[in-house]
Amino acid sequence: MLRASRSAGLPMPGLTGIFHAPSPDPALSSSLDRMTQRMVHEPFHASDTYTNPEHRIHLGWVWDTAMPAHAGLRWNDRKDLGLLFTGEDVSGTLETLLSRYERVGIPALADLNGCFAGVLIDLRAGKQILFNDRFGLSRISWHQGPTGVHVASEAKSLLAVLPQLRSVDPRGLAEFYSVGCVLQDRSLFTDVSLLPGASAWTFHRDGRLEKSRYFDPKEWEEQRPLDVATYTDRLTETFSRILPRYLRSPDQLALSMTGGLDSRMVLAWAQPKPGTLPCYTFGGTYRDCADLTLARKLAHATGQRHTTLPIGSTFLAEFAALAEKTVYLSDGTMDVSGAVELFANRQARPLAPIRLTGNYGSEILRSNVAFRPAKLDLKWFTPEFARLIDLAKETYQTEAAGNRLSLISFKQVPWHHYARRSIEMSQLTPRSPFLDNDLVALAYQAPPELATSAQPILNLIQRGNPTLAAVPSDRALRSKPSALLDPLAHAWQEFTAKAEYAYDYGMPPWLARADHAVSALHLERLFLGRHKFYHFRVWYRDALRNAVRTLALEQGQSPSCYRDGSVKQLVEDHTSGRANHTLELHKLLTVQLTERLLVQAS
Repeated sequence: MLRASRSAGLPMPGLTGIFHAPSPDPALSSSLDRMTQRMVHEPFHASDTYTNPEHRIHLGWVWDTAMPAHAGLRWNDRKDLGLLFTGEDVSGTLETLLSRYERVGIPALADLNGCFAGVLIDLRAGKQILFNDRFGLSRISWHQGPTGVHVASEAKSLLAVLPQLRSVDPRGLAEFYSVGCVLQDRSLFTDVSLLPGASAWTFHRDGRLEKSRYFDPKEWEEQRPLDVATYTDRLTETFSRILPRYLRSPDQLALSMTGGLDSRMVLAWAQPKPGTLPCYTFGGTYRDCADLTLARKLAHATGQRHTTLPIGSTFLAEFAALAEKTVYLSDGTMDVSGAVELFANRQARPLAPIRLTGNYGSEILRSNVAFRPAKLDLKWFTPEFARLIDLAKETYQTEAAGNRLSLISFKQVPWHHYARRSIEMSQLTPRSPFLDNDLVALAYQAPPELATSAQPILNLIQRGNPTLAAVPSDRALRSKPSALLDPLAHAWQEFTAKAEYAYDYGMPPWLARADHAVSALHLERLFLGRHKFYHFRVWYRDALRNAVRTLALEQGQSPSCYRDGSVKQLVEDHTSGRANHTLELHKLLTVQLTERLLVQAS
């Protein structure tokens, strides 16, 4: 079994700060407290603050009390160089960061590896350095104004103390509708921006701000591709070497399993002794989905205990409250369908406060682009907002030009994947080896013919655990396929996946009406639950009908981006069974809650 290495850090959720604030200002302490307390969401969250008016330093932080980490600032022996670090570093160099910074300065940050944000406090030089991980996944929202530069891991902290920010930015909202996230390091809120990945912003006591970066993606982009054999061998060597970094605190760790290849890679190379790595999978109500069936088989093949976390009637009964908290926790970046994630991760926490996952595996190792402009029916929107949706498509095309893996790593990850991760972070500490610096750097050297192929992954699993490699994936992929049976199994899995999508999100209006007419037959039992454990089209129409109407129609004025009367029509068309507007309802409910919970309530 691989041995886990040590690391240090202050686990999620994050930090707050006010830089270059007017001094003295008696309101600063109150503002900092309000910003920090706005990120305390659960009983297991704790917070603290640090201020040094002489050096114009005002910092707050929140952490998960269940995690084995040093909570608070750490200082050098002379107490003139300090570090506030949130997130996790897996490099093993965090403990020596202060001494290395004394020797080399900002380049010392490039030694860190993980998802993190922090502040270096240099009292000797009269400056502070705000930094984050090279992908920007540990999000920092910021605003610069006459009262200083306000920063926070969650935008709601800024809204709490800066009334001028309490409005939704129309351009960002249009991008949220079109591609599912706001682009170009902007946010949903007016004049609130995101700290770019690998930032090292230096705030001088005299009021100067230097914006620099400690890492440039060109360092990875300019590497030469490897040949197939070398890349395959290097992938095995690299993955087996880095994985122990993510197996720390094994008594607080559980593996979130699916039937795909990414979590299987982790299980194959973790090589845990029987009964030492708890595994779990989310399940639905209609049947055991492919993920659950296969995950259970994989866990049992390695002697691990497997737990099914069901998403059923209890979730439906709590949906309205879960939807509200999902939007609030994620600053409106996660739509209300993320209520499933909130509910599931709440169930997972009693198993272990650290969730080890295969997240980002297909994106990094198979170049899977997970966000693109959606095909929207613009009839619901005002002409002005429809034009902004068209602009969002153009902006996306501009950002998508260039290196595909850089689009995924440095744009898709912080802009798109942050939403779901923010919900996970509110309940536990997510870990994934697939954003490890060494592994991502290697992915840039994949030979072109393997850039989107699953074959290197299958080979890696085969080398780690041949038993796991022999089990077909949820798409009937395995290391040594049968020439006759596997193509048939793959075709069946693809058919059922597409059929389930067509019966759920993709059902056309005429079929939605026909399905509603024979709803007493419960035909959904034939199609749903084979690959997914949540089914919002049917839920919105039936079990959640009243919740949808309440959230969409009884919360005050409709969002200004909609034409008059269109919100009511959209809701009634779906809940009556006349049409399928599942995706539209996801966005509508989210925008309604964003306005009520984050803008008005601030």
